[in-house]
Amino acid sequence: MNIHEYQAKDIFRRCGIPVPPGEVATTPEDAERIARTFGTRVVVKAQVHAGGRGKAGGVMLANTPADARTMAQQIFGLQIKGLTVTKVLVTPAADIASEAYAGVIVDRASKRAVFMVSPAGGIDIEEVAATMPEKILRLPVDPRYGLLPFEASRMGFFLYTDAKHARAAAKILRQLWQAFLSSGASLAEINPLVVTTGDDVLALDAKMVIDDNELERRPEIAALRDESAENASEVAARKASLTFIKLDGNVGCVVNGAGLAMATMDLVKYYGGEPANFLDIGGSSNPEKVVHALRIITRDRNVKAILFNIFGGITRTDDVANGIVAATREHPLSVPIVIRLTGTNEEIAVQILQQNGFTALIDMDEAVQKAVRLATGGKAA
Repeated sequence: MNIHEYQAKDIFRRCGIPVPPGEVATTPEDAERIARTFGTRVVVKAQVHAGGRGKAGGVMLANTPADARTMAQQIFGLQIKGLTVTKVLVTPAADIASEAYAGVIVDRASKRAVFMVSPAGGIDIEEVAATMPEKILRLPVDPRYGLLPFEASRMGFFLYTDAKHARAAAKILRQLWQAFLSSGASLAEINPLVVTTGDDVLALDAKMVIDDNELERRPEIAALRDESAENASEVAARKASLTFIKLDGNVGCVVNGAGLAMATMDLVKYYGGEPANFLDIGGSSNPEKVVHALRIITRDRNVKAILFNIFGGITRTDDVANGIVAATREHPLSVPIVIRLTGTNEEIAVQILQQNGFTALIDMDEAVQKAVRLATGGKAA
């Protein structure tokens, strides 16, 4: 689960991280009022779950309250990576002497949390890794002990040669670790971590991603979810207990099981197509899940063909077939559908589909190739 910058900053503050003050505005008039209370130059920042806000015009510097109102008017309604800006954060502008990067992320390779720090901040850490890898220090954290003081100091002195700044950074890194742990995060990031011209070390920005598996035992964190800032299809999928991630391709995929879903997406790309989504209906035999899955996929105008790839173990293929029939009766399809079913009750499933005008394939490669051909304008074999 993504949370907004202002929400991440609230968590940072509770953990003692020095963060500039700020208030959220939902109208240009709010932005002007907030800027007036600060009585200084402010930054107006779009609050959406997307990176690259500055490049998209979602971060602006306002010299006066009237400027803040004008900037907010320009930012509200802005589309940033498909998300519409409906709120902005108004925060005092800082006079920056230097920018650094600090973050902690769950690393699957080492099976532990890993800190990454760099004296090259204010830009994407991926760009630093690609062009200046020597400017990144990675430090895995032993889960038995957490981030130890000497480890935080090592990173602080990697960031700064000035001992005062290094000690301040080390303290912030220990507090960042606490924020990461206490919220069940999979990512906690400060970019940039700045030294101001007044010689203060501040977390000027904040980004956090929360592990969905942590939400059930952290209701106060789960309450931070802003569905209005999320992709509508992903919200609908979550409510239907489906695992769904929207992608940019044109082959809509409905699969049971995460491993098979990944293999299906790989095969779509192998045969020259592009998957439009990851969608796992799981091991349930509830036909209603299939109905919800088709509703979600058909909302995507980029989808030119739909591919069902079902391997029936726990999942009964006849229930999937019934779900396909029910969904297409309720909402007739405007794009072709390719169905591959094999496993539990396969014969019954094929019979159900044939009685309702569908055909089913058994071979996975054949089904994927057919879906790719249809999605790219080719004719079905």
